[in-house]
Amino acid sequence: MLRANDLIWSFVVNNYLLGNDPFPFDLLYWNADSTRMPAKMHSFYLRKMYQENRLSTPGGISLSGVPIDLGKVKTPAYFLSTREDHIAPWKSTYRGTQLLGGEKRFVLAASGHIAGVVNAPDGGKYNHWVNENLPDNPETWFQGATELAGSWWPDWQHWVTSFGKAQVPARTPGDGKLVPLEDAPGSYVKVRLT
Repeated sequence: MLRANDLIWSFVVNNYLLGNDPFPFDLLYWNADSTRMPAKMHSFYLRKMYQENRLSTPGGISLSGVPIDLGKVKTPAYFLSTREDHIAPWKSTYRGTQLLGGEKRFVLAASGHIAGVVNAPDGGKYNHWVNENLPDNPETWFQGATELAGSWWPDWQHWVTSFGKAQVPARTPGDGKLVPLEDAPGSYVKVRLT
């Protein structure tokens, strides 16, 4: 029921009550692709990761008898959040920077859950904030952040290439041990619920 006026009631009135076709909106096209995981796994994921927030506690979740401790993860991590995200509020996602053990960077993009992420560099839209420091408090991070015009993508490109500029060719499906099930995009995208 997040942002119910925008995301629920406007559609009820316009589409259901008035019988109008939905407005075309390319950013929400992905909504047609539902979560594809077994019910037991989905329930575990939502309960342990969201309701109980167990992944944030060292040993709070064990998989195959192995306790998970995010502090032992040393892989560099680039955190991107969006300022108006109603699904994953940036002050909550920022806390992830305090959990991982490796090198981290947090960038806050303008706009919301989808538009702030897909904001292409050549679009000249929105802006983003960066701060080399990662204090415990997200408000402290924001107060010390620098606002930059344009997309966050060039920042990510600079960050990721700082670990190595070498590129490798993309894999060709079927060249390894696994045989492709079918050509992309896959038949599952054509499945319709009736």
